[in-house]
Amino acid sequence: MAVKSSKSGTRMLAVLEQIANRQPVGVSELARSMEEDKSAVQRAILTLADEGWIDAAPGASRRWQLTGHIHLVAHVAHARSGLRQRALPILTKLRDQTGETVALSVPDVGRFVLIEVLESREVLRTAPYIGMVVLTRESATGRAVLPYLTAARQAELLGGTADPILAASFEETLRNGFAVNETETDGNSINIAAPIFEVDHRPIGAVVLSAPRSRLAPEAYQRIGMLVLQAARELSGAATAAVPPIPQRDDS
Repeated sequence: MAVKSSKSGTRMLAVLEQIANRQPVGVSELARSMEEDKSAVQRAILTLADEGWIDAAPGASRRWQLTGHIHLVAHVAHARSGLRQRALPILTKLRDQTGETVALSVPDVGRFVLIEVLESREVLRTAPYIGMVVLTRESATGRAVLPYLTAARQAELLGGTADPILAASFEETLRNGFAVNETETDGNSINIAAPIFEVDHRPIGAVVLSAPRSRLAPEAYQRIGMLVLQAARELSGAATAAVPPIPQRDDS
């Protein structure tokens, strides 16, 4: 006899995802947005709370938010991933070559997440962390990865179409092989990223270097960008034959 999927399990996962998207959020709002019976949503919420996935947000009214448990589970899963294991020696080499903080970023739902970080040994350094959410529009990662995606996938990650400035940055990525972001969200850092490709030629993440603005001058972007690009290509493995070659500098 065929085993059927669990409707209550599906509902519970849907509730968890909706809380992640809307937190903090109350039961009534969740039930309306999901077009589900309020009592069924409430049962799912109580189960998720009992198991430590969500808890009540501060305030007079009962509203729910995610706990840190989901980040722990994600970290354990990513820690075992082949990509992260392969990346460690390559990221270590890049960190030692440049003296700056380096990270591995992968796409999530409408954003990117850091799954590995090796901090600079300098006293003054940037300090991203594993599990940190990287916004798509405002990041070197987004500008490095999105140019190689279909228009539909770009729109999905951006929540809309790219504006002219972002579209121009995509063209620059295609020319250089890497993206630079003089971070709008943190005016004291510079981020440089290059895409990692899967064997089916899809971009599956990015190598990212982050440095204090005071230590990474514009004239160094090309040199550092090429090192980041080389690290990303080493991680891409067999897919490198299908992606643009590393641009060669003309120093004549």
